[in-house]
Amino acid sequence: MEKETISRIGGAMKERDLVFVDTETTGLDANLHEVIEIAFVRVKQEWISGEKTKFTILNEWSAKMKPEHIETADPKAFLVNGYTPSEWADSISAEDAFKQFSEKTDGAIMVAHNVAFDSGFIDKYFNKFGIKNKMHYCRLDTISMAYVCLGNNQEINGYSLPELCSYFEIPNEGAHSALPDARMDFELFKKLIEFK
Repeated sequence: MEKETISRIGGAMKERDLVFVDTETTGLDANLHEVIEIAFVRVKQEWISGEKTKFTILNEWSAKMKPEHIETADPKAFLVNGYTPSEWADSISAEDAFKQFSEKTDGAIMVAHNVAFDSGFIDKYFNKFGIKNKMHYCRLDTISMAYVCLGNNQEINGYSLPELCSYFEIPNEGAHSALPDARMDFELFKKLIEFK
């Protein structure tokens, strides 16, 4: 790829909103398990030469979805994400949730902690329902960013979102619920891009 093309991609990325996305699922296998909650924090980014990057939250959104195949769920997943039928009583269909998600994330760059996991599930649902993925094709991964920034740091034992939030003293409120996790990932991202 030529330098000019790479430069244009980098510039275009800085001009787009970021969406910090998190999913809660019934297990780890996107081919077998389901998304039961999805959320994002949409953020405007302003990169000004010689100044600290400014981020402004534009929108927050979340939706719970009732699992269609509870029989395939890993019980350990429910211990993590707190699923109970009563807590999900007001959930919407997965198709409605992903239609909303597609519209609300239009043009933004997806950011997630282990982006391959979340995007694997999201892509599955877009394909299942024939919904267009309107996000920018670039995706950012805060776990990879953390590895690059902190790989030589002996205080870091792992790269989970709770461990990294603890290291950076980011409040860990409502972990393993989609919207609080998306908010924490946004705070982590800000720490990592300023990390020296």
